[in-house]
Amino acid sequence: MDHSTMQHGPDFMAILLYIGLAIFVLSIIGYVLAAKAHKQNSSRLKKAEKQVLKKKQKTLLLLSHTLVIIAVCCVGTSLIQQNSNKYSVEKLNFNAPIQVVTDKDYGRGHADGTLSYEMKIPTSGTHSPHDLKFGFYKERPSYEMLVHNLEHGDIIIHYHPGAPKELLDQLDYLTHFKKAGAGVLAVPNPDVPSDQEVVVTAWTKTMQLTKFDEASVGTFIYQNIDKGPEQIPSEVRRGGGTM
Repeated sequence: MDHSTMQHGPDFMAILLYIGLAIFVLSIIGYVLAAKAHKQNSSRLKKAEKQVLKKKQKTLLLLSHTLVIIAVCCVGTSLIQQNSNKYSVEKLNFNAPIQVVTDKDYGRGHADGTLSYEMKIPTSGTHSPHDLKFGFYKERPSYEMLVHNLEHGDIIIHYHPGAPKELLDQLDYLTHFKKAGAGVLAVPNPDVPSDQEVVVTAWTKTMQLTKFDEASVGTFIYQNIDKGPEQIPSEVRRGGGTM
């Protein structure tokens, strides 16, 4: 899927960026005119003429300074907003028909060490007191930590080790999406069934896909992210791995 098709509505921030750049160009013109006025203000001119040129120069400089400030505000706001909207979960609202299994809730106690789970790829149960950072993983994390992430409303995409680069790139893209204090992780996992390409999990939720489909995975993320039994504000979790 072309990620550029995931844009919705008029790109107001892009328009704001162009306006900011145009205002910046006007400020440059103002500085050039102010420099020209300063150059014209020579000793050969009469006092009144000098005062007029000096006043003109000050006015142009003041106007140019103001335009620079406005331009910086426009460009800065545009860039910051575009960056924050780039990975808004609203872009994943494909409303695709998906088949999701609601799993048994095996509790959510905390314990150190190696633990056993009733499910091959667990979506609940006693887990480590430590969780993981959001993002794409090349090495398999422990279930004990992954289940803790699920408890906080994170989404985990399990893929086969040795998956093709095209799939890995798509999964890496999805791991940038966040909502409140919850995010997305992609992890290699040999427990993914051989006839499935990915397994996507949330707290007590499992979706298996024989072939990766971004619309289906995006819909699952949109519907289940930040819905774990223990939701932590973003200012506390700061990308996971903090509890």
